[in-house]
Amino acid sequence: MHKLLVAAAVLLSACAGPGGPTAVVAMPGGGQRLQYSLQPTGQEAWMVDVDASGKELHRYQALTFDNFNRIQPGWTVADIQREFGPPAKVDRVMSWQGPVWTYRWRDVANSDMFYYVYFDEHGIVARAHQGMELRNFRSPFR
Repeated sequence: MHKLLVAAAVLLSACAGPGGPTAVVAMPGGGQRLQYSLQPTGQEAWMVDVDASGKELHRYQALTFDNFNRIQPGWTVADIQREFGPPAKVDRVMSWQGPVWTYRWRDVANSDMFYYVYFDEHGIVARAHQGMELRNFRSPFR
């Protein structure tokens, strides 16, 4: 029993991180979402939804294929922040007018991945897609 309690404490502390939630977001209809993001270097962002009294309603890992596939053109910066927390990085690219948010995550095959969210100049999602993270990649052309 002692080992089970220690394992549960370790799991909860890993979820919560050293300083508590990285963000607290008001939810439509009341309550809050406590975000425990490991971005920019980690590949997880845990969300804990609580009602107005502080009772936990739902806990889940946000950075998954299924969750990313819910993103639709027309979502706002606030929608993305609420659903996924802060990105690992924000870039600008020559072929796009607005910012591109990048999330680091790991897919079901345990592959290191990126998910890119392209916002227009008004902060509205125009497109989003996944890509591979190439760690320790050595070009054959060096």
